[in-house]
Amino acid sequence: MKFLVCISNVPDTTTKITFTPDNKEFNKAGVQFVINPWDEYALTRAIELKEAAGAGTVTVLNVGEADTEPNIRKALAIGADDAIRVNAAPKDAFFVAEQIAAVAKEGAYDVILMGKESIDYNGFQVHGMVGELLGIPTIAPAQKLDLAGSVATLEREIEGGKEIVQVNVPFVASCQQPMCEPRIPNMRGIMTARTKPLKVVPAVGDTSRTQVSEYAQPPKKQGVKLINADNAGELIQLLRTEAKVI
Repeated sequence: MKFLVCISNVPDTTTKITFTPDNKEFNKAGVQFVINPWDEYALTRAIELKEAAGAGTVTVLNVGEADTEPNIRKALAIGADDAIRVNAAPKDAFFVAEQIAAVAKEGAYDVILMGKESIDYNGFQVHGMVGELLGIPTIAPAQKLDLAGSVATLEREIEGGKEIVQVNVPFVASCQQPMCEPRIPNMRGIMTARTKPLKVVPAVGDTSRTQVSEYAQPPKKQGVKLINADNAGELIQLLRTEAKVI
C-alpha cells in the first residue's frame, strides 16, 4: 500500500501574527513554523497502518519553498519513508490541490491523507479539490481509519451521530482527532531522517483562483459596560446600537 501524506508548514499557535506594511502578505520574520497539527494525525495513522501491514511506503508531500524543509525532515524523523517538495509558494487552496493531484497521479498512490484543514487559513477545501481532480472518493473529516486489503473503513462525525463509510482504494481522506496519538521523533528517527530521500519537483501550471485584497488584525477587545439589573431598556439599546447583535 502506497500512502501519500500531505503536510502544511504553518506558524506555531503561540506566534504573534503580523503583516507586511501594505497588508498584502503575512510577515514571516521571527516566526516559528511547525507541521500543521491536523496533518500529524494523517502522518501518524499512515505510519501505523504501514507497520500493521508489514509492508508499504509512506511519502510526505509539501507544497512550499526551501524554508519548509526542516519540518519535512521532522516528518521523515517521525517515520515517513521519503518526501517530495513542490518548489512553489502555496498560493491558494486550488493551486495546492493541483500540485497534490499531479504528484498523486504520477506516483499512483493508494491512499492520500491530510489534515482536515490548516490552522493558518482554516479553509477546509484542499481534500475535496484533490479528490475531484483525481476523480476518486473523498471522505472528510475522518476520525477513524482502518484498512483490510484494498478496502478502507472510515468513521466520521455527522450532525446527530457518526457515519461509517467503506471505500476501495484509491481515495482521499482528511483526518482529525481522535484518529490516533500523534508521534514525536525519537533520536533514531532524527538520525535516519538525514539520509532519507527528499525530492524537489517544479510546480505544474500557475493556476490561482483567488487573490488577497487585504489582511487585517481583529479589532482590539473593548472594555465591558456594567448595566444595572433594573435597567433592561439600556441593555437592549446597547445591544442594538453598539454590539449590533439584535
